[in-house]
Amino acid sequence: MTTKLDGALKRELLIGRDSYTLTISPVGFTLAPKGRRKGISLTWTDLVSGQAALAAALNASLTALPAPAKTQPRTTNKRKRE
Repeated sequence: MTTKLDGALKRELLIGRDSYTLTISPVGFTLAPKGRRKGISLTWTDLVSGQAALAAALNASLTALPAPAKTQPRTTNKRKRE
């Protein structure tokens, strides 16, 4: 037996070296870089309505995808001894 999806579920995903948050809700799903609010959003209606609508929705949502946050390598202020 399946459980009805009443609220949003959030899960963390690691894709390559980048962390993302997948939010699944009764309306659809959103995949966003971790720590960001905006990402790729797709409604369940767009997903099941066919290939043309899916492609249009994916292309439109990809333009809104921000780049994942990159962490800067930690540098130290140590002097070289001569």
